Amino acid sequence: MNLDHVFVCGNPALDFAATLQARRSVRFEMWATPDRLDAWYVESGIVDAVSPAREADVEQAKAVREAIYQLVTARRLGEAYDGTALTLVNDAARMPPAVPQLTPAGRWTQATPDEALSMVARHAVELLSGPDVPLLKECGNPECTRVYLDRSRGMRRQWCGMDSCGNRIKAAAYRARKKTAPVAASD
Repeated sequence: MNLDHVFVCGNPALDFAATLQARRSVRFEMWATPDRLDAWYVESGIVDAVSPAREADVEQAKAVREAIYQLVTARRLGEAYDGTALTLVNDAARMPPAVPQLTPAGRWTQATPDEALSMVARHAVELLSGPDVPLLKECGNPECTRVYLDRSRGMRRQWCGMDSCGNRIKAAAYRARKKTAPVAASD
């Protein structure tokens, strides 16, 4: 499996929820170690630097991640929110966020794991209470469980990303068509 974090969902909270891949089958965990969680916070652009996470921070992030996924799925399907998931996300959003600082080189945001998690939870609150809810779609790849914002013209985007899923599905469909295509008769 690919260990690089992918940011194709259009919102940090959705990318955060996508760090548990293939939820319906093999379930691949992107945060196997605390440093992988730290790397996600920095690579996502949520913060510029984060103090090292501990195993407890990873467990808390996973709990909030699963709560975000539950809430996004419920909202996408027009279902009621799970109360426990709602409490987890709201509690994380209530924590103080990281505060950006102005430096001679520009903006710099240093965070603790709790501050970074608060920022992700706040993105989830804004997303799920804002105008982008109708744009929520799940990837068309049956193995992928990423939810993304479909900002394509006509809302016809089918995959979370062409590199991660679209090319793979298109290549498989091409191979299937080639395999079943009638062989041309040679004269």
